[in-house]
Amino acid sequence: MRCTQCGNTESKVLDTRDGNLVIRRRRECLRCGSRFSTLEKVQAPVINVIKQDGRIEEFKREKLLIGIRIALGKRVLPTGSAEKIVEEIEDELLKRGREEISSRLIGELTMNALRSLDRVAYIRFASVYRDFADEDDFRDAVESLKTESTSFSNEQLILLPPDHSERRKRGRPRKT
Repeated sequence: MRCTQCGNTESKVLDTRDGNLVIRRRRECLRCGSRFSTLEKVQAPVINVIKQDGRIEEFKREKLLIGIRIALGKRVLPTGSAEKIVEEIEDELLKRGREEISSRLIGELTMNALRSLDRVAYIRFASVYRDFADEDDFRDAVESLKTESTSFSNEQLILLPPDHSERRKRGRPRKT
């Protein structure tokens, strides 16, 4: 590390703080005594995505995050839900240890995560990802969800008023 004041390469570490993804070090230049901070971050390997048409492009977490946020639009969910899904997918891709991953795998991982988080978001994402052609495709996707249990996840229920889930179970409409 070069001192920010004199450019000297010799310094001593005064303090080290370990964060989730970065290590922050407070340093002191041995020549001029100036203090400065450095950040160390592990550089993740580059993951390339093989698209359905055969093109290859670099995995962009921001692109996936945008797609998930669109699917989750105006849904009542805990803050950071979309970011958590992207982190989990990115971790799964890195665990696989391959440089090239098919877009189909990323889509399936995303749909699985959305299905367990919010079923409306799952249908929204699936309709684009699977390129639903007509209402029958929507109907089939909704019917497959009906065979599974609850319509609200536990995380969603804690965000609703206490009597909301009971009213929905009895079939009465919500008061507006």
